[in-house]
Amino acid sequence: MECNKEEGLRAKELAEMKMNNKDYAGARTMVIKAQRLFPSIENISHMLTVCQVHCSAECKVLGSYPDWYGILQIEQNADEASIKKQFRKLALQFHPDKNKFPGAEAAFKLIEEAQRFLCDQSKRSQFDMKLKTMRHGQ
Repeated sequence: MECNKEEGLRAKELAEMKMNNKDYAGARTMVIKAQRLFPSIENISHMLTVCQVHCSAECKVLGSYPDWYGILQIEQNADEASIKKQFRKLALQFHPDKNKFPGAEAAFKLIEEAQRFLCDQSKRSQFDMKLKTMRHGQ
């Protein structure tokens, strides 16, 4: 198991380098590898969440919109209370005072923006309608 720890730490280090270069998809791959090799690596789940938020933001839907639901890691049918609860949970993980990983502060801003967008019923309704139209048109 010790050799797995060494390999896992090396994968985590590579993931941090990728995060510094804003390659969140590549970093996510390395974080998953590190987690698989040695699951108890400190803060590995926080790194993965940072990567997932950025990957969701990069994944544009409807041409130019980020995947707001993916950023907050919630289902499309989530109610406002669930959105706020998930935001608080992620905000605790990403707050710049608590998370020093590359991209954590930007992820914090993304979840704030996603929460504001999804709690605005008018914007959310239009977004959902466009998503529904797009999915049925495929």
